[in-house]
Amino acid sequence: MKKLKEECGIFGIYNSEKAAELTYYGLYGLQHRGQESAGIVASNEKRLIAERGLGYVFEIFDTEALKKLKGKIAIGHTRYSTHGESTLRNTQPFLIDSHRGPIAVAHNGNLVNAVQLRGKLEKEGSIFQSTSDTEIILHLIAKSKEEKIEISIIDALMELKGAYSLLFLTLDKLIAVRDPRGFRPLSLGKLRNSYVTASETCAFDLIGAKYIRDIEPGEMIIIEKNRINSIRPFRDEMPRFCIFEYIYFSRPDSLVFKKNVNEVRKRLGRMLAIEQPADADIVVPIPDSGLWAALGYSEESKIPLEFALIRNHYVGRTFIQPFQSKRTFGVRIKLNPVRELIQGKKVVLIDDSIVRGTTSRRIVKMVRNAGAKEIHYRVSSPPIIGPCFYGIDTPMKDELIASSHSIEEIAKFLGVGTLGYLSLNGMLEAVGDRENFCTACFDLNYPVELPEDKFLQIRLFERTENL
Repeated sequence: MKKLKEECGIFGIYNSEKAAELTYYGLYGLQHRGQESAGIVASNEKRLIAERGLGYVFEIFDTEALKKLKGKIAIGHTRYSTHGESTLRNTQPFLIDSHRGPIAVAHNGNLVNAVQLRGKLEKEGSIFQSTSDTEIILHLIAKSKEEKIEISIIDALMELKGAYSLLFLTLDKLIAVRDPRGFRPLSLGKLRNSYVTASETCAFDLIGAKYIRDIEPGEMIIIEKNRINSIRPFRDEMPRFCIFEYIYFSRPDSLVFKKNVNEVRKRLGRMLAIEQPADADIVVPIPDSGLWAALGYSEESKIPLEFALIRNHYVGRTFIQPFQSKRTFGVRIKLNPVRELIQGKKVVLIDDSIVRGTTSRRIVKMVRNAGAKEIHYRVSSPPIIGPCFYGIDTPMKDELIASSHSIEEIAKFLGVGTLGYLSLNGMLEAVGDRENFCTACFDLNYPVELPEDKFLQIRLFERTENL
């Protein structure tokens, strides 16, 4: 069974003698965005060299692997699949040779017209090596009649619909592009004489780079000859930043969409306390993603915060484990209650979201077995009622508990005294922007037109996956 999964993390660096090593550390900082696979491609100005593998960043890149990646420019990718199976052939960055020379790409996002584009390309003779929508971009670039690589990239991207933050690497250029609505974050930084790009600024902090600015929606930056050229080749669109970057995905120490994530999460928690108060003795965060909202809830409600659920940090996050057997195992050993803090208390549990409700139900049972007198469940986002098509691997609509059950029914399923969600208006007020965020998973208002069979893209290339 599927759960909501994070998308991917991308990192690039230009003009550094330690390009591959710094990319390794950058990917380490972005590990939370994908735990299936990772890869690095480096340029030594004569050729592009790739190292990719399945697993965590530290498992893939040892000293010998990094020594092979010689060059002063590099891009990296850490992956959790939203399209295609979890195999080495789907591991990014993808690298091809073309008549313009070698080119590599790393992608964070999701193309809603991927099935249509792939079918068209296959009919025209393209042969695909992966089941990832990202490979489509390289085929479109290869087919472009434009000679300059940046123009051929623009030519290809004009055919895409959906979400993409992209890094391209050639022998002498690093190119970064963000889709016109800016669904996925992408930032620009500087480390001495080197330029760096990353999905989140926590990757900059790890290597000592300074954040300069966000790459804007619809912007392409070309870094070559130690200078940056910025162009805006696409039609202007209303920004639609992914609200879940604040709710769950991004690290709390990151600056995302020009705001500090932990501050936004605390504001979500404060608003939750105003809208959904609880008669409780202690506020207990569900670690780790519920922590900052719980801090805000405690500050606003004046109910003491207690760390009464302890997370085992040597277990992967159940939210993004790829197989049900691993998830079930992870839920059992991931959290342990502190009985002395819970016993006889009225507890308000703070979570960032509820997807199917099965994990939440197990946590509630754990807290009850630890002796809680009452359990109240509070969620720092609205009910999720629809899938995401822009870079999050979401269960089908009928698998989302809030799409077919009332709040009272969900509370009964969880086994809690009361259940309260943050309202859509309250969430947007806490974020401080009512105009520029995508909230489709909460209100079904999808900003990019979806194909007629909009669930076909969730089943993308399943014929290949089932071989």
